This record gives sequence, structure tokens and C-alpha cells, in this order.
Amino acid sequence: MTTTPAAAWDELLAGNDRFVRGEMAHPAQDADHRATLRAEQRPFAVVFGCSDSRVAAEIVFDRGLGDLFVVRTAGHVIDTTVLGSVEYGVQVLGAPLVLVLGHDSCGAVTAAADALTTGRMPEGFVRAVVDRVIPSIVALPTPGAAPSAHGGPTLGRPVDPDALGREHVRHTVQMLLSYSAAVRAAVDVGRCAVVGATYALTEGRVRAVEAAGLPTP
Repeated sequence: MTTTPAAAWDELLAGNDRFVRGEMAHPAQDADHRATLRAEQRPFAVVFGCSDSRVAAEIVFDRGLGDLFVVRTAGHVIDTTVLGSVEYGVQVLGAPLVLVLGHDSCGAVTAAADALTTGRMPEGFVRAVVDRVIPSIVALPTPGAAPSAHGGPTLGRPVDPDALGREHVRHTVQMLLSYSAAVRAAVDVGRCAVVGATYALTEGRVRAVEAAGLPTP
């Protein structure tokens, strides 16, 4: 098992590079390895990402069974069950890395940007997702525009959803560290790192935008 935050991050980057090049190794997917995992799991990273069907963590990082403890919600929005799942991966399973994984063309971020610029909100429980994305991006100014009363993008002015998406990733990292004393403590003693990254849908490349417990990207 990978035991340090830096080594875990390097493993993810190496797997992503194989994926981008189309030279996947498909590790830890054979029957013998599957049998060894029956008694316990020791993933080397917790991946908290968006539910988007185009961003499957085990595929984009070229990993196999038992490697990643994956938590996914639309727009990688946080609630208490997400926090509990991440803490389980860090405290109980001993993962030395938490990765918050966003991506470009995120529907949840686009809907939040639309709500800020037009005032329109989606219906049903989708609104609950958008409500949780808005605080991440509301303070990000629109380039070339005067700030609105709430400090974020002004009604009627265009915004860059991908820039807002990167800000949402950064804010999610800070929320994890703020809300979870367990994760914060693991980072403070050097046992775990929290990295925020974005995935480019066309290229397939993952790039870090925020880090706690590792050198800033």
C-alpha cells in the first residue's frame, strides 16, 4: 500500500498519464487480486468527485479494485454523509490522500452560474445541488464587470463556468478542512494531504489547483 501523501499523489498522476496516452495497465483487476480483498480494503486515496458519467475515477487514474475509496455527488457538493464517508476513508481505512476532483463543462456549476446571472433556479431537488454550489462561486468576480451586491457575478453579465468550476474545487477543499476536524488533524500531522484538481473532458488530463499537505501546485 502507498503510505505517504506525496507517493499517493504520484501514483494517481502516473495512472492518469497512462490514461491520457492510451496505454492503460489496468492494474489490480485480476481474479487473484480480487480474492485477496475479501477480508479487508486498504485504498491509497479517497477520491471525492462529481457524479458525471464521463469522470469515473478508476478509469481516468488507471487503477483497480481496492485502490480508491470513491465518493461522488453531482457537482461534488458536500453534506454530512459525504463528510462521514471521507472521514471513514482517512480514519478507518488509513488513506493518505483525499482528492477533490472537478471537471470542465460541469452541469451543476453551469446551472449555478446561470442562477447567478439570470436569477433562474432549477426545479425539484436539483435546486439543492445548485444551492450548495453557489456559495463556492458567488464571491468570484466576473472579469471586466463591476461586482454585484452579493460580490459575485452580476445579473445579466456573462461568466466563465470553467473558471467558476476551478473556484468550486478550491472552495470544496477548504470546506473539507474546515468541517472535518479529523481530516484537518490528519493533514496537520502530515499523515494525509487534501488536493483539489480538475479533469479536462477532451484531453483526459487531471491538473491540481489546490493542495493542503503537499507543495502548492
